Amino acid sequence: MRPSRPAVLLAFAAGGVFTASVLLGSYTVTVPDLWRVLGAHFSGAPRIPTVSFMVMELKLPRAVTGAMVGAAFGLSGALFQTLLRNPLASPDIIGISYGASAAAVTAIVVFGASGAAVSGAALAGALAVALLIYAISRRGTGGSGAAGGRLILAGVGIAAALQAVVSFLMTRSDIRTAADALVWLSGSLNSAGWERAGILAAALLVLIPAAAALARPLRMVELGDDAAAGLGVRVGATRLGVVAAGVGLAACATAVAGPVAFVAFLAGPISRRLTRRTSLPAAALTGMLIVLSADFLAANVAPLLLAGTVLPVGVVTGALGAPFLLWLLATANRKDT
Repeated sequence: MRPSRPAVLLAFAAGGVFTASVLLGSYTVTVPDLWRVLGAHFSGAPRIPTVSFMVMELKLPRAVTGAMVGAAFGLSGALFQTLLRNPLASPDIIGISYGASAAAVTAIVVFGASGAAVSGAALAGALAVALLIYAISRRGTGGSGAAGGRLILAGVGIAAALQAVVSFLMTRSDIRTAADALVWLSGSLNSAGWERAGILAAALLVLIPAAAALARPLRMVELGDDAAAGLGVRVGATRLGVVAAGVGLAACATAVAGPVAFVAFLAGPISRRLTRRTSLPAAALTGMLIVLSADFLAANVAPLLLAGTVLPVGVVTGALGAPFLLWLLATANRKDT
């Protein structure tokens, strides 16, 4: 099936912002220098002083990580929203991100963890909360699968409890530890490197094909459980597979960059506005574009306006995402009337 024109435009836009993130900023790199650096890196030739370090150790891994984090969040949000037929069903809302946050803050405040240990705790916390939410939502459904409304309500309730846990831990920590935890909670690419990018890439190599394999039966499930079953779709297995893929994508992205606000929430609705239909690739590209654009603003524009302060990417996505969400709601209401 040929990709739609909006999806192609999204891909070009994401590629353009990715290139700008590598070339522009406080340290600019020319296109010939970029090719020389890449050629030297892959051929084993002597590296160019300063330029090679800036490109290969700072700019490029940050852009690559941001692109993968955005794609993972966007795809995860679209999977949940499509499965549950509810625009509120994103990892931000149903508690998965809060599970990662609570586990990560516990690791930082209680155990003094940092680096990979925090990422591992976040991944474990997200998966544990997802299992709990799914188990609660299955109760009373006869074991046929998690009911959409029950899953969302269970997630919202657990998210509220975990948010209270995070607030309690933050009040009990010293200023330095609380500052470290707050940076992680905001969602940041400041610590992005090739090691984290490689781990996330390995996870996406498994999870993205799984999501692609589930795309066709998921479209059938959108028609309703009875209709999907009549078409030969195993509804329960499809729901479980979609939930597992969505949780895995959100958990891995959160473990690498923290709970970057609004990306999973907005990627699906924005991509549907552009493509006029549900499209998982378009949602992934939209998430990628959101994170890359927000990180470019946070790392390069914000310091010019805030006396050199570099903002976490989650602060920008949260600040821009809230009014954009209100705009989506307002335009949807006008369309409905």
